[in-house]
Amino acid sequence: MITKRTLDVPTRLGRLRVDVAGSGPALLFWPSLMMDRTLWDAQVAHFADRFTTIAVDPPGHGGSEALTRTFTLDSCAGCVTDVLDLLDFATADVVGNSWGAMTGGTFAARYPERVRRCVLLNGTASAAGWRQKVEYELLLQVSTLLGGVRPPLTSSVVKAFLGPTSRRHRPDVVRRVVRLAAAADVRSVRWAVRSIVPLRPDQRALFAGITAPVLVVAGQEDSTFPVAEVSAMASAIPTAELVVIENAAHLAALEVPPQVNGLIDEFLSG
Repeated sequence: MITKRTLDVPTRLGRLRVDVAGSGPALLFWPSLMMDRTLWDAQVAHFADRFTTIAVDPPGHGGSEALTRTFTLDSCAGCVTDVLDLLDFATADVVGNSWGAMTGGTFAARYPERVRRCVLLNGTASAAGWRQKVEYELLLQVSTLLGGVRPPLTSSVVKAFLGPTSRRHRPDVVRRVVRLAAAADVRSVRWAVRSIVPLRPDQRALFAGITAPVLVVAGQEDSTFPVAEVSAMASAIPTAELVVIENAAHLAALEVPPQVNGLIDEFLSG
């Protein structure tokens, strides 16, 4: 039986809550904005018999300490080193979704000696366009007035994260996204959103220096980071291969876990 322990890890962006399960080499998971470490439940269950899985609640989310300021992707990558240091791991494989993909790519670029392989799902290396900036700022303002992600905002969040296949045929996934979004502390999450959307830099030049093997995964139905944008990130990384998953959108690991687990399995095995 796989045992799991929950830790609160002091980092440069405050205390982060992490679930640690299994044994073996470190395999660290970082989720998307508005999501928490439970996004990776299916991956932890699949990999904890061969790896020490480390599922992170990112800054200001889930059980982690609330945010009170903006931050940089470099500081997020630094948090990965803080977590690995406390758990006494010199290196890790890193899997990230969206914000987690940006963090994983930054970690691979800034700390090449500490990363073995990276899986970057539904991410980008480009700065946010004006439309995305406006949409997310409006979401922040309305959610603050409502005291959280409540109707009618709920449908906007679902459409941003899930494509038509999941919205029509995966009601359990829809319910989970709604539940996680509703549970978010808007006063804290707004600092993360502003850091990762309007303040996000273009990372393509930085990612060009990545030397570790990288698997980039896009969801065919992802409207937040469409295939062309994810492909541009893959093109910026000399060591990257790109896979596009049909019938999945922005949260592929939650929408189609068996397919994502199989891709990660094959990639990590070399």
